[in-house]
Amino acid sequence: MYLTLVQLAESLGVPERRVDDWIRHDGLPHTSDHGRLLFDRAQVAQWAAERGLAAQVGFLAGPRGATSDEASGDGGRLTRMVRSGGIWRDVAPSGLLDLLDGVVSRLPAATPPVRAMLAQRLRAPGGITWAPVGSGFALPHPSSRVALGRDSGTAALILLREPLPLTEPPPDGQPVLRLVFFIAPSPRAHLELLGLLSRQFTRGPLRGLLEQAAPDDQILAALAAPFPGTGRPAA
Repeated sequence: MYLTLVQLAESLGVPERRVDDWIRHDGLPHTSDHGRLLFDRAQVAQWAAERGLAAQVGFLAGPRGATSDEASGDGGRLTRMVRSGGIWRDVAPSGLLDLLDGVVSRLPAATPPVRAMLAQRLRAPGGITWAPVGSGFALPHPSSRVALGRDSGTAALILLREPLPLTEPPPDGQPVLRLVFFIAPSPRAHLELLGLLSRQFTRGPLRGLLEQAAPDDQILAALAAPFPGTGRPAA
């Protein structure tokens, strides 16, 4: 799986210029595709671990990486967030922002002014980072971080009717038809959620179930089931 410069910087929680410095001075593995920098997920994860950056890896974290969510045993967080945000099918890309307005309107433990502020941010130019991750999937989320409180946050699984139009093509060139839109309760939880979702797409059952457009109860049951190889819930 390849990441763009923007995705990698966001995953590690650093400015893009820091990634540029790592390329120039610290041998950060990368490749160039028609002038665009791409980063192999496995290579970068190893590079980060060798330099003591494992705690910052977030989206790059390996399947056995212990996030605070796993360490605390609160394995149902993502499942609760999906129940809040919903599973949406046959969605036209032209109606996606309206759908996201509806998801935000149901954001738990948030006041109406906060929900209105988030909805406004999402509709602003550049308000959403679409984050295509390959294999037809993307992990869209608000471009600006928010601190909503421990009990807030939401996630929506969205199955599109037709490919999502993007300004930049996905890293593997496959059209994006499956979205996991999320709003994390805090900047730290944002990175943890990226890690949880990354593991679902590399080792967990969520990817296959979404590709098959499985029934809601099967998707929710998979999220609540022990994650392969850990004995702990998937999310």
